[in-house]
Amino acid sequence: MPDAYIFDAVRTPRGRGKQDGSLHEVSSLALAAHALRAIRERNELDPKRVDDVVLGCVDPVGEAGGDIARAAAIVADYGDEVPGIQINRFCASGLDAVNFASAQVMAGQQDLAVAGGVESMSRVGIGASGGAWPVDPAIAIKSYFMPQGVSADLIATKYGFSRDDVDAYAVESQRRAKAAWDEGRFSKSVVPVKDVNGLTVLAHDEHMRPQTDMQSLASLKPSFTMMGEQGGFDAVAVQAHPEVEKVIHVHHAGNSSGIVDGAAAVLVGNADAGRAAGLKPRARIRAFANIGSEPALMLTGPVDVTKKVLQRAGMSISDIDLFEVNEAFAAVVLRFIQAFDADPAKVNPNGGAIAMGHPLGATGAMLLGTALDELERTGKSTALVTLCIGAGMGTATIIERI
Repeated sequence: MPDAYIFDAVRTPRGRGKQDGSLHEVSSLALAAHALRAIRERNELDPKRVDDVVLGCVDPVGEAGGDIARAAAIVADYGDEVPGIQINRFCASGLDAVNFASAQVMAGQQDLAVAGGVESMSRVGIGASGGAWPVDPAIAIKSYFMPQGVSADLIATKYGFSRDDVDAYAVESQRRAKAAWDEGRFSKSVVPVKDVNGLTVLAHDEHMRPQTDMQSLASLKPSFTMMGEQGGFDAVAVQAHPEVEKVIHVHHAGNSSGIVDGAAAVLVGNADAGRAAGLKPRARIRAFANIGSEPALMLTGPVDVTKKVLQRAGMSISDIDLFEVNEAFAAVVLRFIQAFDADPAKVNPNGGAIAMGHPLGATGAMLLGTALDELERTGKSTALVTLCIGAGMGTATIIERI
């Protein structure tokens, strides 16, 4: 079975996912095409060598619907011959896009592919695509449906994370993200978004709040108290986990992931295709896995899937030099660190979605690129990237630097 290699990874800056955000005037299609065009141009890639384009998108409706991967490939001048497919595994869609493309390469059915994701959350609102899970009793009752914020508070309560704990983590995420930008750690992968006149629209993650401290976060009220207490979801949480007497609400906008716009692209392929295209592999896909996790806790999937992917790779947690764990909520990462007794310095060393934002369908591919850049910067060998997922799932990928 041939290995799948990562030849390059790019991402856009993350723009605030609001109408006053810098990327709000950039359509979902244009944002996706920008990432695809950047990875083609900077690698002088003949698009006729590309067997497929795989893009994650969590709300593929309206301007983001209708197989945005195929549309973006055409707009990015990949030519008529290059197909495209859009996939959705909620927040892990961008990482799973890379895994899907890599699996095709490993199976010998594709030689070279571009994978990644896109989400314009300022233009296509979160949850715009709907779904039965929150509203149909057949699934909502059986899965103990509750909003993710309440699930995050349930995790914090169950595993003993206080308001100070989650706020302190958020402050550190902001500090690390600022340091990473100040030191140019993202310069290798971030491709500024420009308008039709070539003027820069956005070159820097604009959701960051580097001035954040414990005092400023202390002024914020928990965001999910009302829906938990008055909406009845706290009762659902206690019903699912009777060992918890009462849900303590600790999460708010300052210690949860930011709503942003963004896109990412990753070039993967086999060794022969890389040589033929004049590409130098930067990393090898070592293993990847998906798993379902307990749907009421919902966001503990990274713990479960990490165990699975390590077993699949024949590795232990001590074999991993770097972890990228999506910061959907602070308690998600704190639980990951707690479960594996991981060194916090190895987890999200350049900050994460609390500081920079979480463009749902693109985040997984962004994290993979961040991990690759950090391995190269530090000279380390292996990284594990993982995300929690709505309805209780987890996705993880292990890469090995070449």
